Amino acid sequence: MGDSSSSNMGEKLWGGRFSEGLNPVMDIFNRSITFDKQLWDVDIKGSIAYVKALEKCGLVTSEESAKLFLGLSQVSEEWASNSFVIKGDEDIHSANERRLKEIIGNEIGGKLHVGRSRNDQVATDVRLWLREQSAVLKSLLISFTKICCERAKSEIDILMPGYTHLQRAQAIRWSHWLLSYAWYFHNDVDKLDDIISRMNVCPLGSGALAGNPFNIDRDFLAKELGFSGCTPNSLLAVSDRDFIAEFLFWGALVATHFSKWAEDLLLYSTKEFGFVTIADAFW
Repeated sequence: MGDSSSSNMGEKLWGGRFSEGLNPVMDIFNRSITFDKQLWDVDIKGSIAYVKALEKCGLVTSEESAKLFLGLSQVSEEWASNSFVIKGDEDIHSANERRLKEIIGNEIGGKLHVGRSRNDQVATDVRLWLREQSAVLKSLLISFTKICCERAKSEIDILMPGYTHLQRAQAIRWSHWLLSYAWYFHNDVDKLDDIISRMNVCPLGSGALAGNPFNIDRDFLAKELGFSGCTPNSLLAVSDRDFIAEFLFWGALVATHFSKWAEDLLLYSTKEFGFVTIADAFW
């Protein structure tokens, strides 16, 4: 993946009313392409769904939509093959749109943005991306929980002391300790499902903040992108980032549970305790 930003500052999609160009320092400061390029796939998926919605309400012809699909497919292939060249683009959205216009021309390529704001586009991309990542993490947690349960079943006859304040308190099964963490992670999965339920609503079609004036079918967009429904308010749709904060807290909580689990194992592997032997490969 190339970056020719030193030779081309890229085409800006905003600032048409400005009387002078952006200071180079501010241009670099404003660019997010270095990290939001990981949204390339969901950004293209959102654009494909939006083209379908544009055709559905008669804003593009079937011939134009076919060219848009073809161009978006090529952009996707370039990202997937690591051959996409970043030409000083400010962010992933302007990069994809700029490349699309290079492939199919400005006239048809420009129609992709009819009635769509960067606001609802970005909000949609982030929800799509975080939903995908949440599914991956959920699968990993479920797998780990199953391993805890399997080990608890096979090692149920092993006894160990239970501790309070590092003092031996009651005899327990090793499986009881293992299952305590299985339940931690089971509850973490439940919490993530709760976050996903609020995350998984479609903001696309909300425009900049006051809705879309072109009768875009938002229910159609939600279905195309796999959302459970649409955001109920357009201003909420483009401004809400609560689901990100919730996800970050959830991630910190899961990390705390794994930290507690690891600390227990480290303690139990010491000579003073000697309950656990950790293989050399995992030190």
